[in-house]
Amino acid sequence: MTEHGGPREGRFDVDREQMGRDLVALVLTVVELLRQLMERQAIRRVEQGDLSDAQVEQLGETLMHLEERMTELCDQHGLRLDDLNLDLGPLGSLLPRT
Repeated sequence: MTEHGGPREGRFDVDREQMGRDLVALVLTVVELLRQLMERQAIRRVEQGDLSDAQVEQLGETLMHLEERMTELCDQHGLRLDDLNLDLGPLGSLLPRT
């Protein structure tokens, strides 16, 4: 602010609400990426036969609850899971398309 109470030259107004939404989207993107990586690793372990039936059941339930929670968090913040995917240009998208 200047002496007269106006904004300084060269500064811009930040939409705090949009900035907060973008930050939430970024955090949820990282969480979704980790969730998908965990899911792929779990599938590999199941296919290799490394887990007992009880462990497979528990793993499946845990992954289901985590996916439900991600959907709830997106709903709470007005986002869709598709909103979390980042376009990496020539590398494609960050998250696999589901």
